This record gives sequence, structure tokens and C-alpha cells, in this order.
Amino acid sequence: MEAIKFEKVYFSYEDGEETDDELFGNRPTFSLDGIDLTVQEGEFVAVLGHNGSGKSTLARLTNGLLEPQSGKITVLGIDTGADKNIFEVRKNVGIVFQNPDNQTVASIVEDDVAFGPENIGMPRKEIGERIDFALNAVGMQEYRYATTTRLSGGQKQRIAIAGVLALKPKIMILDESTAMLDPRGRKEVLDVVCKLNKEEGITVLLITHFPEEAMLADRALVMDHGKIVMEGEPQEILAREAELEKYSLTLPRSLKICRALQNGGLDIADSYSVEEIAESIAEKVKKTGAGTQPTTSENREELRWCEDGRGEIVCENLSYTYNEKSAFATHALCGVDLHIPTGAFYGIIGHTGSGKSTFVQHLNALIKLPTAEKKYKEKKNKKNASTVASTVLKVNGYDLSDKKTDFLALRRSVGMVFQYPEYQLFAESVYEDVAFGLKNFRKEMTEAEVTDAVREALETVGLSYEEVKNRSPFELSGGQRRRVAIAGVIVTKPEILVLDEPAAGLDPLGKEDVMKLLHKIHADWCKTVIIVSHDMDEISENCTGAAIFSEGKVLAARSPKELFQDGEYTQKAGLDLPFTAKLVNALKNRGVEIDCDLTTADFVAKILAICGNGADSAKGGGYDA
Repeated sequence: MEAIKFEKVYFSYEDGEETDDELFGNRPTFSLDGIDLTVQEGEFVAVLGHNGSGKSTLARLTNGLLEPQSGKITVLGIDTGADKNIFEVRKNVGIVFQNPDNQTVASIVEDDVAFGPENIGMPRKEIGERIDFALNAVGMQEYRYATTTRLSGGQKQRIAIAGVLALKPKIMILDESTAMLDPRGRKEVLDVVCKLNKEEGITVLLITHFPEEAMLADRALVMDHGKIVMEGEPQEILAREAELEKYSLTLPRSLKICRALQNGGLDIADSYSVEEIAESIAEKVKKTGAGTQPTTSENREELRWCEDGRGEIVCENLSYTYNEKSAFATHALCGVDLHIPTGAFYGIIGHTGSGKSTFVQHLNALIKLPTAEKKYKEKKNKKNASTVASTVLKVNGYDLSDKKTDFLALRRSVGMVFQYPEYQLFAESVYEDVAFGLKNFRKEMTEAEVTDAVREALETVGLSYEEVKNRSPFELSGGQRRRVAIAGVIVTKPEILVLDEPAAGLDPLGKEDVMKLLHKIHADWCKTVIIVSHDMDEISENCTGAAIFSEGKVLAARSPKELFQDGEYTQKAGLDLPFTAKLVNALKNRGVEIDCDLTTADFVAKILAICGNGADSAKGGGYDA
């Protein structure tokens, strides 16, 4: 039986508004353009496409949240266009949105997960069983009685997924719903989804930007401008480099490495498997007669601007508890010690709820230390009482433990881009939104100077000043809103820039674009850039150093190479390894040692050098094994 069927479905948003593509310039109206699609019961289908291609619209039409302008949609044989059928459709189609805040309805986790089963009239005893099943499936049983507003972004996403799992719908749609989860959390959720698909026949529509997730599906679709432009087995779709680039997508990292080695003259086959790639490389290395001596990696970008503590962060014994002295007290930070040197492009990583976001919110005093509060009065030590170590937090030369600190000046020099930067927008026009920080932090500037600064900030993030200055930020696409939010922070040219999951939810080229932007800012004028991320490849490719947070503490702070090379720290923290680190370890198990900095470029260069395929062969000399 057909689980989902679209027949010549057209959809455009009201008023026929023009919607620009997320990151790649002007595009036609964001819509579905004559979609024909059939998904069979029990099928697992992955939907890929750049931001703004129509993926989320497809999901919302499937469960009746949107109605098409023309065409017909049937779900399990039920016509979604008839109002009388909507309840039955939504009872059978569960959807997990990209942003968990969009589907959180209760203040307590247990009540939120129970909301769906209660609304379809499930017996009370069964509701309890479904809550247990769903919370165990996403690893959130211990948070059953927690308040939803105090959860981290990743934890909220797990609860949103649990709310849909509790329904055990016949069709499950996940709209980028693992984007905010750490690697272990993503795997746990997908394991449950795969199990439901295989064992209970639940139809799955997975909208994702992760190639590894798409590989789990029976079939993959690629969307572009509201049309289905590619369709087939995931392995076959993800190998078509020219077409993927045409539709603003990229190869999986495994194939990127294979193709880079091939272009360098090394004769290896395409593969998605770490073990297969490592086996092929090891065979080539051994055929050359090259030894297994490691080659020395060059140090990454040198640290700069080492004067007067500007750009530096020194943290000692930092602790923080949400809802202190209440039944809902949550210890988010427990004695954090961390030094981030000036000039660093630094990563903060850790599992969901490890304290990452709480830590970075201290860096520009969004969360103040108790000693910095105006009402704070130093307590006298009681006789024979043990001395409690004081907290040290110095950011960009400012002492954040001192209530006499100029916090306005601190915030001017430490910019913060939140987990969902689009939520920072509030003004009627893009110009007013970006100019807001200047008018608060740089009151001495003339209107002409403000205009020049706003223009520069918008152009720095890749937006046309003339095209967007008078538009409402809420009319822009998601990727554009993210860029406007970043522009509103960098317009004051902070010396330290902190970004909490800046690329989450963006397509692969969009992520690359954002990282290039951050590197440009870092090279031009920003002394220190700090990114919070769940993407280990993002950290290994971009950062000079990183800290792993776990249970509110810093488990380790090292270079990416030191953190990832043997997997000791990531295993303790429940994180994954970057793909290059997995390859290095797999090669080591085969007697081939590679000393690289774990960037793709350095890994490929070292392999080619060992195999005798250096610059000459890369120019076309080839390699004769």
C-alpha cells in the first residue's frame, strides 16, 4: 500500500513572495513545483537538498499543516485535502521539526511526551508505557520530571523526538531533527528509528544534511527549487559529484578523501567505509616499499596579538547551578578550568547537556558571577570553616568576578551569536537590526559612520546592502536571517567572537560558507573566535585548539590532533571521532602510521607523499603501483 502519494502538487507561500535561497543568491519563489512522489508503506526515504529547496514544505504538506494550491496528497489512502480527515492524518503522521521549541507544549518533560498519546485517547496505563519507551529510546529517562525550559537545545530536541516516538505513528517524518544532537545522541535516535522501520514497518521520511544518515535509507531524493531532481539508491546518488555541486550539495567526506587521493595519482576505488579506504591505502603504501615512519605535521596557524590579555580567556573553578535552592536545581558547570589563548580559533565540544552553552554565556556576562552582582556582599569566613577556592574569569582583559567591571565595554568587545541566531532579530528592517549594537555601544558615531559600518558588516557576511537594508529580517530565508544576525554582532568588530552551533541546520555548502566567513573575520580583525559544535569534522578542519566538556567539567583541552588521535577523550565523553582520525587509527592497525593534523588536506598530502605521489604526480604524472 502507498503510505504517501503526491500527484502534481504545487505550493507557494502567501502573496507570491520572492524568497532568496539560504546562502547562494537570488532564487525563484520557495515552493513545491508540480511534485510527483510515491512512498510505499514500510519504506525508509531520505530527502536531501540545500536550504530553501522545499524539503520542509514537503514534510508539512504530508501531515496537513499546509494545503497545496493544486494537486492531490493522500496519506495511507486518506485525502489530506478534506478537513474531516485531518485528525486521522495527523494521528498517523508524526513529524519532528528542526527547532524543538516549535513543538514543546508542556513545562515538564513527562507531560510534554504524554501530550500526543493523551490527545488521541490512549489509555492511561499505555501512556505511561509509551513515555518510558520514548524517553529510554532517546536517553532522557533521568530528565522525566525536569522543566523543559531549562534543558539545553540538544536535550529539547531529544524530548521533541520522544514526543513523536511515544505515538508510534505509521509514518514518521524527521525534519533535520538530529541537527542539534551530539554524535552519540544522533546514533541512538537513528538506531531507534531504524528499528521501528524494520521491526514495526513504520514508514520513515528523513530530511537531512548528513550523508551518513541518508545512507541508512532505502531510497534518496534530492530536491532543488521545489522539484525532485535526483532519485535512487543513496550510495549512487551521493557519488555524483558534478550533480551534487549543481544542486549546492557536496560529497560525503569519505568520497572527498577518495577523490582527492585519486586526483593526486593514487589508484583507489571510491568507498564510504573507513575500513575499506584504509585497506586500499595500506596496500598501496606497502607496494611502494615505503616504511611506516610518521611524517611531521606543520603546526597550524600561529597565535597572534599576545598583548595585555586582549583576546585571551582565563577561567578557573567556574561553577553554575540553574534553579539553585529549588527542587529543580541542575548543576551545569562544576569547577571549569580553561585557558583560551589570544589568536585562537577554538572549539568547544561535548555531549548534549555537558555545559557548553552555559560556559560561553559567561564569557560576555549574559550569566554573571555572584561576586559581580551589585547586591553581592562578601561573606565572612566562619572559624574552622574550610576555604572555598575563588572563581577566576578574565575575558579580553576584563575581570568578570568584579562588580566594578565595565560590563558594557566587555559586551562591546565580546560578541555572542546564539544557538539559533535568527532569534536575535527583532527590528522592522535589516538596517535597524544590524545598527542596533552600534547605537548602543558606539554612541559617538555619526549616522554616516553607522551606515558605512552596517554596509561593511552586511557585505562581509555575503549580503547586498542595497537589496536587504530596507527589508524586514523576518521576510528573509533562514540562512539569510542567520547572516543578518551574525552581521548584527560583528558590526561592532568585537575582539572575541563566540558562536554557539553557528552552522547547525545548514546544508554542507552552507556550513563551508559560514566557516570561510569566520576564518576571514579572524584573519582580518577578530583576535579570537570560539565555536561550540557537535560536528567533530568541523572542529578538526578549522580549530587550532579545542576543549571537551563532560558533566559540567573540562575533560581535556588540547589541539584537535591530540584530542582525537587515539579516541581516549572522545570515548569518555560519548563523542565521535572525525573521519580523518578514524582513517589514521584504521591505518595504524594495518601497520601504517600517519602523523597529520587531522585536516583532510594534510591527511591526503601525507598519504600521497608516502606513496611517492607528490606534487609531480598531482600535476598529471600518475602513479604506477
